[in-house]
Amino acid sequence: MPQDAEKISSLAKRVIKLTHDDLLMHLRFFDLALAGLKCRERKGIGCLAMDGEVLQYDPYYVLKLYREDPAKVTRAYLHILLHCIFHHSYRYEKLEGETWDLAADIAVENVILDMKLQSTFLEEDETARRKLTVLREDIGPLTAERIYRYFRQNPPTPGERNQLKKLFCRDDHSLWKPAEQLEMTQEMWKKISERVRADLKAFSKNKTGAETLEKNLKEATRERYDYSAILRSFTVMGEDIKVNEDEFDYIYYTYGLKTYGNMPLVEPLEYKEVNKVREFVIAIDTSASCRGQIVRNFLQKTYAILKSSENFFTKVNIHIIQCDSEVQSDTKVTSDEEFETFMKYGKLTGFGATDFRPVFDYVDKLVIEKEFENLKGLIYFTDGYGIYPERMPNYEVIFAFLDEDENRAPVPPWSMKVVLESNQLEKKDEH
Repeated sequence: MPQDAEKISSLAKRVIKLTHDDLLMHLRFFDLALAGLKCRERKGIGCLAMDGEVLQYDPYYVLKLYREDPAKVTRAYLHILLHCIFHHSYRYEKLEGETWDLAADIAVENVILDMKLQSTFLEEDETARRKLTVLREDIGPLTAERIYRYFRQNPPTPGERNQLKKLFCRDDHSLWKPAEQLEMTQEMWKKISERVRADLKAFSKNKTGAETLEKNLKEATRERYDYSAILRSFTVMGEDIKVNEDEFDYIYYTYGLKTYGNMPLVEPLEYKEVNKVREFVIAIDTSASCRGQIVRNFLQKTYAILKSSENFFTKVNIHIIQCDSEVQSDTKVTSDEEFETFMKYGKLTGFGATDFRPVFDYVDKLVIEKEFENLKGLIYFTDGYGIYPERMPNYEVIFAFLDEDENRAPVPPWSMKVVLESNQLEKKDEH
């Protein structure tokens, strides 16, 4: 038996090596990625799995797949490699696991099918292609992020989910770990992905699958935004009733109490200058593509970030402006109670075409009318398909988008841009 086990281990290792070499020969732009993904035998797991840096395989399972069809091993290997290149395992902890598993699997299988690599052809591919065509009509480019968001908004039935798993799942994701537990960090894989993206243009001119791979690589390597940090840039200086511990000398204070009874030698400064959000405008694009629960979740998210930090006055002056091609409504919020009332009873109005300029004109008018003492910033939640103002306002501006879109016009140079992740607008992420 030990000799049989050793033979099986040796054969499986050889199959893995042949698969690696086949992919390297046909996909030269993956050379660095293939070198970065190490392989390790792990008896008894009954699958192929990746923990973020190592492809772990059960030798018995590998030989079983190979006997059924050598393409199944190649397909699974490439499938796992693409998970690494697209950084799918590093986002696992931040999203709803089962849906992200499925979305990530569909995304990489879509890329593989578009590559039309002979050594990865499987019998069920035609069925998978038909299903991907249907999904593409509803979602557009099939990146894992877009698929995930679509499934969160339109959950598949248990039967549909099982069918999708059967068509697109090739590996086990139970070993996906938080990035801090890995030697091969997300930053390392990002550099590999950027190299793949650069090499792709040189090695795959006019080849099939390049465009789909490029879209997924662009999503994997694009800049991620810390929405909470960006909101902190909207702080303004103001006075808050708070003991200024930085400037207060407790030695003289306690000495006075001890020597003269209840007479301290110095009193604490009552006021401390701190960064607090005081006056703020949230503009909501209520055109056809920005409506419903997504907008409400964005408002809850924004308000929760502000209130959970110290960057907030007890008394606030926030204007929630709804607009499409013109200003539809303006709700003034000065307290938590007023915000909750708006969220409970307020209605979204508009849903016409988009023009950003009326909001800026309206806010400028409010400033002239002394509605704001020191307006620091405006954040505009929109799909980005509108007319931007040409003139830079006297306050900071953020344009916030739900997802990246290469067809969207660039924001004005005087404004900031933030692309929100789909999970950032889920209710569980409000705090």
